[in-house]
Amino acid sequence: MSNFPFPVTWAKSVIRRLRRRLRRRSGSVAIASLEPAARYGRLPEAIEAIRLKALAGHVLEQVLWGQILRDSVYVPSRPDLAFRWFEGAANAGYGPGLNMLGRCYQFGWGCSRDLLRAATCYEQAALRGDAWGCYNLAILTMRGIGVEKDLARALTLFKAGAEAGHAKSMNLYARFLEEGWEIARDREASALWYQRSAEAGDYRGQHNYATLLCDQGKREQALEWWRKAVGEATSDILLAMRTRLSFLDPPADAALVSAVEERLAGLECGQGAMPVMQPDPHETVS
Repeated sequence: MSNFPFPVTWAKSVIRRLRRRLRRRSGSVAIASLEPAARYGRLPEAIEAIRLKALAGHVLEQVLWGQILRDSVYVPSRPDLAFRWFEGAANAGYGPGLNMLGRCYQFGWGCSRDLLRAATCYEQAALRGDAWGCYNLAILTMRGIGVEKDLARALTLFKAGAEAGHAKSMNLYARFLEEGWEIARDREASALWYQRSAEAGDYRGQHNYATLLCDQGKREQALEWWRKAVGEATSDILLAMRTRLSFLDPPADAALVSAVEERLAGLECGQGAMPVMQPDPHETVS
């Protein structure tokens, strides 16, 4: 019988927690030495509070500060430092940190692109209940990027994300149900999930739900959802939206049509000649 005053398993768990804390703190100190406060000047109070909490080892704020460093109006873009903050939160086992580290590897933000590492990070995030990690892994699995293409597994991941309340997962789960990919076709259920995605704020879900409503003759409801989608929609959705609106009789209101054209023109100006994006067959309903 052991003379140790506490169960061995409890002692081991305490040691693991202490090691994690030391790694977080040492990682924060190492990153802090690369970005003194003077580099940023006077930050807004709320942003400075995030930075200070990140330095103190708070994993949520480490992810938020990394996102600010990657792309914000508050500081010069530093994807290399953003990567380090995401890595620190990921090493602490924090789901959103793992997801953002996966994004870095997928798109080469502050590191070399590595799709296999991206998929691994997303999987670890998903295992910790992170809905974005689940969704991003599902996208890679659906398209065969960095991992073997597996629609059945993608369906499982999208369904898990949808049931967890993730708006973009709801939209893709609805598409699988609508088309009968790896699951029995169920148009009634797909319409419900498109509606939930739209109500949760996903512009693809809003466009897809508007399309269904239009096909059901519910014109005014469809137009209202297209009005909600136009502000954030990407070029593929805007082009699909423009096509649907062009066939309406009587024509859609001029304000909505103008908003679509202005967004498309803005994308052309911001990106040069805008490519005519062909939607991934597993991504949108046009």
